[in-house]
Amino acid sequence: MQEKKEPAFGLNTESGVLRAISDPGLRIEFVRIMFADILGRPMDFSIPAAELERAFAEGKGFDGSSIEGFVRIEESDLVIVPDPKTFRVFPWTYRGFDPEVSWREAIMFGDIYLPDGRHYPGDSRYVLKRMLEKMREEFGFSDFKCGPEMEFFIFPTDDNPAPTDAGGYFFAGRHGEIRKEIQLLLKKMGIESEYDHHEVAHSQHEIDLRYQSALEMADIVMLFRYVAKKVARMHNLYLTFMPKPLNGQNGSGMHVHQSLWRGEHNTFFEKDAPYHLSAEARHYTAGIIHHAREICAIFSQWVNSYKRLIEGYEAPVYIAWGQKNRSAYIRVPEYQPGKEKATRIEPRSPDPGCNIYLALATMLAAGLDGIRKKIELPPPVEENIYHMSNSRQKKVGIQVLPRNLQEAVRLAEKSQLVKETLGEHIFEKFISNKQKEIEDYLKNVPDEYEKQVSPYEIKKYLPML
Repeated sequence: MQEKKEPAFGLNTESGVLRAISDPGLRIEFVRIMFADILGRPMDFSIPAAELERAFAEGKGFDGSSIEGFVRIEESDLVIVPDPKTFRVFPWTYRGFDPEVSWREAIMFGDIYLPDGRHYPGDSRYVLKRMLEKMREEFGFSDFKCGPEMEFFIFPTDDNPAPTDAGGYFFAGRHGEIRKEIQLLLKKMGIESEYDHHEVAHSQHEIDLRYQSALEMADIVMLFRYVAKKVARMHNLYLTFMPKPLNGQNGSGMHVHQSLWRGEHNTFFEKDAPYHLSAEARHYTAGIIHHAREICAIFSQWVNSYKRLIEGYEAPVYIAWGQKNRSAYIRVPEYQPGKEKATRIEPRSPDPGCNIYLALATMLAAGLDGIRKKIELPPPVEENIYHMSNSRQKKVGIQVLPRNLQEAVRLAEKSQLVKETLGEHIFEKFISNKQKEIEDYLKNVPDEYEKQVSPYEIKKYLPML
């Protein structure tokens, strides 16, 4: 009788994960523990598979002092406890120079604690968990579903953004097979996508992820970045989530489709309402619009992000909403009008270089504030805002997003909503990180690059993002 093989994802308990780890058919020798630093960059270390049972029971200690924005030297001891629900097995085999040495790895996320057992306040994943709990307790929603559109560029190397094709939106281009390979590997890990295509800019691509609950989706985005970069590297290419690597071309965004649910009911849907948007959906959207300027630094956190947020490149510079308007800050897609499950809103300002946990938590906080205060949604704007005169924009009441990171950080620094959402620890560390980034940029880049990508940005951000 054939022995039952343990699944490589979709487990919920420590015992189930430990059985999978010990399954000789999976051949898992190591478990990679991944988490985000305050800037959202993936940090990880690996443990032998035999250590996982102890990690579940006691956590795994690590030194946080070397992680930018995490902790000061004198309080560097941290403990991470893996979350069994995040267990997935990488669907490839690693091989050593000795032909008899090969192994596979699993990957997990977890909760970070201080040595005394308290949640570590610098854990950005915990920020999102805390906001989801607030959503459930204060507002009675059971789920916050999200589906991001992941845009990225593929270049020959990590130090020179030389285009690898001259393709355009849904047109021509090269390396579509890399998009397919990314999706097929993710599918083996239980991660579904909806479609892929070449984007507007040369060498630019997009893969859209099928919506999931927010915390699971945030972990998936971290995994997506990791797998996508690995696939490109195995093809001797470099894949980047840098928001704006090329002058004269569109930058990469991360539009986040989202909706709030109670049980099986999408609370954003109301059959006979305008645009099929319920009152809660309208207030939620109004909340994000109302707070748009002060939360911008969380969605677009790098100096380079604001080289994307300029007129003329389909970026959402103007704070407005509409259905057909791709120049607007929030779009209400109408792919399947009148269908409950398809009803959602799509904020378009975030870019794929953000800290996904903080971005989703802040979106949710702004939207819930709109519901709490019953903020009224302004009328939609369907005309191309880029072509509006200044007087027309003022008449319609359209504001603009911050023009640079300096302005965005000043607004975030004064925002009670941002401070409460991030918590004092991350708020202070985030602001100080951004102020240092701005200071370094201003020292190294002349004013002529205000709306242009500078060589300094290529050197700093391209290999990092």
